[in-house]
Amino acid sequence: MVELKISKQKAISTGKGKKSIHEMKSWDDFETTDEIKIPEKLIDQVIGQEKAVEIIKKAAKQRRNILLIGEPGTGKSMLAMAMAELLPCEDLVDVLVYPNPEDENNPKIVIVPAGEGKKIVHKEKEKANLSSRPSRNPLFLPFFMIFSAVLLALWKPELELIALGLMGFGILLFFLSSINLRFMMLNESQSNVPKLLIDNSNRKKVPFYDGTGAHAGALLGDVKHDPLQSGGLGTPPHLRVVPGLIHKAHRGVLFIDEISTLGKSQVDLLTAMQEKQLPITGRSELSSGAMVMTDPVPTDFILVAAGNLHDIQNMHPALRSRIRGYGYEIYMNDKMPDNDENRKKLVQFVAQEVVKDGKIPHFTREAVWEIIKEAKRKAGMRNKLTLRLRDLGGLVRAAGDIAKEKKHKYVTAADVIEAKKSAMTLEQQISTMYVENKKEYNVIITSGARIGRVNGLAVIGGSYGAGMVLPIEAEVTPSGKKSEVVATGKLGEIAKEAIRNVSAVIMKVYGEDIKEKYDIFIQFLQTYEGVEGDSASVSVAVAVISALKQIPVDQSVAMTGSLTIRGEVLPVGGITQKIEAAIDAGLRRVIIPKANENDVFLDSKYEGKIEIVTAETLADVLRHSLIGGEEVIRKIEEVGNYATIDF
Repeated sequence: MVELKISKQKAISTGKGKKSIHEMKSWDDFETTDEIKIPEKLIDQVIGQEKAVEIIKKAAKQRRNILLIGEPGTGKSMLAMAMAELLPCEDLVDVLVYPNPEDENNPKIVIVPAGEGKKIVHKEKEKANLSSRPSRNPLFLPFFMIFSAVLLALWKPELELIALGLMGFGILLFFLSSINLRFMMLNESQSNVPKLLIDNSNRKKVPFYDGTGAHAGALLGDVKHDPLQSGGLGTPPHLRVVPGLIHKAHRGVLFIDEISTLGKSQVDLLTAMQEKQLPITGRSELSSGAMVMTDPVPTDFILVAAGNLHDIQNMHPALRSRIRGYGYEIYMNDKMPDNDENRKKLVQFVAQEVVKDGKIPHFTREAVWEIIKEAKRKAGMRNKLTLRLRDLGGLVRAAGDIAKEKKHKYVTAADVIEAKKSAMTLEQQISTMYVENKKEYNVIITSGARIGRVNGLAVIGGSYGAGMVLPIEAEVTPSGKKSEVVATGKLGEIAKEAIRNVSAVIMKVYGEDIKEKYDIFIQFLQTYEGVEGDSASVSVAVAVISALKQIPVDQSVAMTGSLTIRGEVLPVGGITQKIEAAIDAGLRRVIIPKANENDVFLDSKYEGKIEIVTAETLADVLRHSLIGGEEVIRKIEEVGNYATIDF
């Protein structure tokens, strides 16, 4: 593992014209991001995580551990590096490992102040070189044999063949003796010289190491295998000792993302945190290093662990308890309010990304506005801005590359708009190909009317992915014994529960009509990758009612929404992406939950291209999707009317 350098993203210039975001009258009080002063401290460059920043500052003063939980790209690793920057560079040490004359498999550990380790090793090497002058006696025999062969050839020429063989054997013995002599000299000089395990001599900042995905040896230290363990050819055990990241991070910060992936190493990590020291031993049972164990090596580091909610389930309970008992747990914000102050922060973010990249031009005010609009769109909620800034950073760099290619002095709004097209996510590319292929084979129908068929809407890759049209069909058939509701399409657990909720609504309204008479079949067309979530509840209900009552559904309409067992339409995620997918598919109307009305933030190229209808109840959805069916709608409205009781 390689140590990460903690970089300070400094402003290119702090001269005239540079201003911090606190000096700006409003978020658009600038011409280009070149005018924005970037904070020197990394902690001041963190965007939208005020609570986390406050805790990090407190934890740095008191040397507390931290657990950061949140979505990818919200600034977890940046906070870890910022914490290392806040720590004072003091009490650093060098670690030396010495041979143990009494037990070679138990090398001795010596701790010295930072900078002293190199001096000690240098002195020991000089001392070893002086005491390891070789004896020339081993070379006497080869020289004697060569000299004898020459005399024999001169004295009795008829024995020339024997003399030649004797000379060849002498030369061979000479080379072998020379090689063995040099090796013995090297081995003897090294065997008593200590090894500098950890060198902090030139360090001006506290150690910061990223142990994400590190295997046990890299994280906890290891002892190398020695294949030559006999005949004086082996490497002394103390020279095979390798420190782990927990030892290198002593008095500094150890950052581990995706903490649950460590597996069994979590127990050893916990021990190192509790004891503040851990011996180094071989991590493989098949290695000769497994027999070696050093004295304890100091491991007084601050752990900054990170992950998502899923990681908490697979995290060792004792390790989490240790962090919680001697530190803080922080849940990262993934959204922030859309106000002038936070827009200023996004202006600073764009300036930081430009300086950090170093290869792209600065952004104009209009280009930054396009970035802010994308932040609003990705947030997926009214009056919010996304804090998944890594995704926004990708858009900043893509727009910068386009501006560079076109030789623009600054990145313009047009460059950002073009970047959105050229830097589409995998989900967006898959969604586009999916729609094209399904329309080619009439899997997605966008005109006319069909009974029992509905165009639902879904999102690939979670709420922040890309939208897609999801055709759903329903059929009602005579029942053999007891009525059943069968849904196919590789449904996940939440999707199955949503189908059961829809079944409750259908049975409540039409229970007497279908009881022990009909089976209901629901098919999610060609969903080979599976379906999860409850946002298709409304679509399923409309398809089933259409099939049951033989009322056609307008195929130019798409819909999304979660349905309660009382027939109320609840909000869903990814509403903007779903509407854009409906537009791309050529649909003319989309029905969304009333609660999502203010969450819609379409890209400029999509504005005005589709009719957006909101619905609060299943009856509202049916009214805007069925062709006819007034009796059905009236019956559902009657059944759905519940009395309210005031307490």
